[in-house]
Amino acid sequence: MATRFPAVRRRGSGPRGRRTHGGLRTALAAAPACAVLLLTGCSADYDADDVRYAGDYGSHPPLAVVGYPSTGTLGITQQVVWRIADGKADALAALTDDEEAEAEAGKTAENWIAAFRKGAGGKVTAEFYDEGSYRQMVVLYLHDTGQIKAINVRPTSTGNKDLWRVGMKETDPAEATAVLPWLPKKPGELGSKTVR
Repeated sequence: MATRFPAVRRRGSGPRGRRTHGGLRTALAAAPACAVLLLTGCSADYDADDVRYAGDYGSHPPLAVVGYPSTGTLGITQQVVWRIADGKADALAALTDDEEAEAEAGKTAENWIAAFRKGAGGKVTAEFYDEGSYRQMVVLYLHDTGQIKAINVRPTSTGNKDLWRVGMKETDPAEATAVLPWLPKKPGELGSKTVR
């Protein structure tokens, strides 16, 4: 014996008397509207920095990674390498962790670009030392030129957004290109642990 459920009603009739229940036709008609809502609804979550980051990510060689990056330390390191490779001193200086030292950051950016631009445009490995929740030393290995560059990154707050920034106080070109004596010649040789 068949049981009938009175709360369930059939709606509409399709061609030649078939029942459609609003199924496939309704879904197909609603698909473009849902796509527009999805795209516009999601885009509000992204700001100009996110869009710029995505464009940079797609137009630069991938960064090889060794060690223990966080999302923030990896993101700022990629931006440093990209700005050096592109020769954009103002954009590189804008990544400083000390906005009050604008002149120092500008001179440091010029030094880094002059010294490392060729290598930053090729294959680069970034080794992230120690644990990166508060601050992190990152060592860049520029394979095409054989250069090594250490940078320090840390989180800062601007307005209502937490950002990672880089220390930029190397106004002397010799200081900008100096290599810490304990750094290995190849990434990973110390297990991404700082020698103390």
